[in-house]
Amino acid sequence: MFSTRINRSKVSDKILMLGEISLILLSAHLGFILADFVLTEPMVSLTLEWEMVYIAVFTFSTMLCTLSLGLYDHKLRETSSGIVKRVFLTQCFNVLFLEFIIFNIADHIDVGFIPLLISSLITVVLISSFRTFFQYHDLVRLNRRRILVLGSGERAAIIENRMRRDVDRRYFDLVGFVRIEGDKEGYIPEDKLIDIDYLNDLFTYAEKHKIEQLVIACDERRNMLPVDLLFKCKTRGIDVTDILDFIESETGQIAVNLIYPSWVIYSNGLARSKKFRTNLDYRLNAILAIFTLLLTWPIMLFTAFLIYLEDGRKTGAPVLYRQIRVGFDGQPFHIIKFRSMGIDAEKNGAQWATTDDVRVTRVGRFIRKYRVDELPQLINVLKGEMGFVGPRPERPEFVDQLVKDIPYYAQRHNVRPGLTGWAQLKYPYGATAEDALEKLKFDLYYIKHRSLLLDLTILIRTVEIVVLGKGR
Repeated sequence: MFSTRINRSKVSDKILMLGEISLILLSAHLGFILADFVLTEPMVSLTLEWEMVYIAVFTFSTMLCTLSLGLYDHKLRETSSGIVKRVFLTQCFNVLFLEFIIFNIADHIDVGFIPLLISSLITVVLISSFRTFFQYHDLVRLNRRRILVLGSGERAAIIENRMRRDVDRRYFDLVGFVRIEGDKEGYIPEDKLIDIDYLNDLFTYAEKHKIEQLVIACDERRNMLPVDLLFKCKTRGIDVTDILDFIESETGQIAVNLIYPSWVIYSNGLARSKKFRTNLDYRLNAILAIFTLLLTWPIMLFTAFLIYLEDGRKTGAPVLYRQIRVGFDGQPFHIIKFRSMGIDAEKNGAQWATTDDVRVTRVGRFIRKYRVDELPQLINVLKGEMGFVGPRPERPEFVDQLVKDIPYYAQRHNVRPGLTGWAQLKYPYGATAEDALEKLKFDLYYIKHRSLLLDLTILIRTVEIVVLGKGR
């Protein structure tokens, strides 16, 4: 009963993925059938075995492109038209990837452009419809579970204030907040408060109202919780979780303002990587950096030429610039980037860069938007100062103040900084101490859960940032 109730969101994810795989397989097969009615000449004939290989490759490629454009992000905030646009872009990349790379490597499964195009168009229609009616309208309500929050004070208000939109509550129905002795008053609206004798009737209420998850969010925890009843709830199939873990699982971030010292000490996943993992990370990053340099050197050369033409020719300003940043273990290093600002950008001292910064040049605005300005950082990767994935390295002038103002900010220096990261994917570009706090929540989540699989997911998702121009 427990696993059936509390893992409904996981069941929904599996149904979504299996449903999409089935529809993509169907689309690839229909591409063969419909192409016969379109083509005046017979298309390339494949044996049944090689046709199945082609269908499998088409499906795998489509799923990979789907992941890269963020369609498997739980917190994807898109309208139905936005989903259609992303699915369409997915198939554009899929066609290019198959036509110019895969079919050139394995030409024995090349069925021709027309069947591929027809399969892709069918995929766009079927996947867009499936996502609209299944996931985003949640017709079968598999995504949602009923939760009850134990607490009505400052900590509980995090859920009420930060997760109030429907998209933030896609995976749960909030029944209400239970008043707990010691909670601060005035944080939760009266109509959402539940007054029960929680020391005696908590289990009875949870059973009666079909609660599937209890979230512990009271301000004062010592001797205030009915431990025996919580244990009974847990053994009867009702999940019991702390607000920190709840926010972490629902938002992909760690609520820094709720962290207590014992959580940092005992929480799984925050231990520093072993030397073997560190060495493996460097080798993989170095190989990827060399491969990326081989692919992007024409873009880098053209970018350097444009920067030189815009203002470097007249002023003698350099194409590249070096700037001190704080890296692994708090050690400073010189980051290398294409210059995107004028030569007098910091005549008044160090300052935060903003979204519409007037100091940015015309070429700089474009290369910042599509992250081209960061390509020279591949040199930092080869030197071992950075990785492809990790927290964004900040300037010492800002770090010194942020460490004083924000608890646990220094913890982000326990991993190497990266060209891209979880925070860059999840949070828009920020230029204030408040933004730094929000990004730290995602950075700590990454540090806790970092793995090769998560790094690969972030790298693939970064394609969405570049292609859709969501950079600075």
